[in-house]
Amino acid sequence: MGKIRCIRLILAIIYGVVISSVLYGQKAVYDPNISADIYRNPIIHADYSDPDVVRVGEDFYMVSSSFSNFPGLPILHSRDLVNWEIIGHACQEYPDVSFAVPHHGDAIWAPSIRYHNGEFFIYFGDPDRGVYMTKAKNAAGPWTPLKLIKKVVGWIDCCPLWDDDGKAYLVHAYANSRSGVKSILLINEMSPDGEEILGTSTLVFNGQKDHPTCEGPKLYKRNGYYYIFTPAGGVATGWQTVLRSKNIYGPYEDKIVLEQGSTVINGPHQGAWVDTPSGTDWFVHFQDKGTYGRVVLLEPMTWQEDWPVIGKDIDENGIGEPLIIHEKPIKGKSTLVPQTSDNFEGDQPGLQWQWQANPSSDWYEQKQGKLVLKGLGHPPLQNLWMMPNLLMQKFPAPQFAATTEVSIQGGEKGDEVGLIVFGLDYSRISLKKISARKYQIVLYKCHQADKGKPEEIVSEISVPQNHAYFRVVVKEASRKSTELPKASCQFQYSFDGEQFYDLGEPLLAKEGKWVGAKAGVYALGSKKLNAAFSSFDIDKIPMEK
Repeated sequence: MGKIRCIRLILAIIYGVVISSVLYGQKAVYDPNISADIYRNPIIHADYSDPDVVRVGEDFYMVSSSFSNFPGLPILHSRDLVNWEIIGHACQEYPDVSFAVPHHGDAIWAPSIRYHNGEFFIYFGDPDRGVYMTKAKNAAGPWTPLKLIKKVVGWIDCCPLWDDDGKAYLVHAYANSRSGVKSILLINEMSPDGEEILGTSTLVFNGQKDHPTCEGPKLYKRNGYYYIFTPAGGVATGWQTVLRSKNIYGPYEDKIVLEQGSTVINGPHQGAWVDTPSGTDWFVHFQDKGTYGRVVLLEPMTWQEDWPVIGKDIDENGIGEPLIIHEKPIKGKSTLVPQTSDNFEGDQPGLQWQWQANPSSDWYEQKQGKLVLKGLGHPPLQNLWMMPNLLMQKFPAPQFAATTEVSIQGGEKGDEVGLIVFGLDYSRISLKKISARKYQIVLYKCHQADKGKPEEIVSEISVPQNHAYFRVVVKEASRKSTELPKASCQFQYSFDGEQFYDLGEPLLAKEGKWVGAKAGVYALGSKKLNAAFSSFDIDKIPMEK
């Protein structure tokens, strides 16, 4: 028996090596579509953390955490569960005036999306304010204003279920940072319309012993069983647990159904069970990739004795492991990805962009193919951590180049316009006005921005013009096998958009508060400043082995 187990382990290791070579093959540009029939994970190499998915007919809709970045609650659409595009946001701004400035890591945590009686519903728990919901007839919007259906501190990761008899329920977890409690799940009854929470919570599961930090619950019903899919063990190191009971209030049995095992996919958990029109089952979840945030993966799912089996039980220990390549749920040639590049057509930035706080129309205007950001006239800051009008988007791939064309129009001495890679540490390249005819290109870095540490100038050169092209080349940095991925950022400048020159040495990017690193644009200075951007182009770069 020992020899058999040893052989199985060796085969599992070989499987991991082979699959890893497929994922990180020589000079491969990352794409989830290997062919019309086969996909590879992750299906979205971008920070759409805590994804939840619902199917309506032949269409799939995804929502994810957006914390304090707005517009929030991004809605993505797919026809095959592999290729996705952003179609809207369910929250344009937060219903709290204090969000005129950044609230890093707060607000919209782990939303759930459901379809009931011809309407889409989204629920989430704000750990500082309570449980919010919004609904819409069309997933692309418009969505109703966020409604606070329970004012409470500490509730997070809320998910509804409408039962066969028309009763509605809501499951939730607790944020230890706010309540001093974690690893327990509770259920409340709601009004049938889902707009009111009734009575008090009932404790249905305590995972403190065997499933620490159980959270992110998703509530379902199948074959007479109520199921709660709940991740446990921590974001980067955990596993997926499933609970089941014949009674909504328990007692619940528990079973671990997905773990990292011999694979390169750490902490595989927190997501959504969804089926296809043909009746196959799938599980959408995330993986923590450090600087890149929490990227989205898709696993096949089957049922054995009314328990889900997710991924593949490679070592035959009864627990599934995530797969890197597999047959597509729905075969086809779609190659959609969430939007990245933007030519700034129309009167609004593309759906891929988010601000650091509730946006104001005074911050920008867009017309005739140009985005113009305006200075806020704020006094000088130690750093840009609390600057609300940074306009940024998620890192879209392991390696990419982001290029933008910038110019300073008007403004005063010291005004700046530029390209930024933002997180707990950040770097930025800036075109700075020195006088009416003199400008500088300046490279800044800031370590521990969230701690209020000041910026440092890395490099600077004098230039005679108010116009330049900026680029940042992002590549996966070398790391130990036990470390989460990091990203190296080489900033460059050009005066013609063709010949680019490095400025300074590559700098390491850092993730933000509960989010991956972001790339974007900014204007910094007086209210007389108009910072014009003619384009923002993302080009993926091939991966080296």
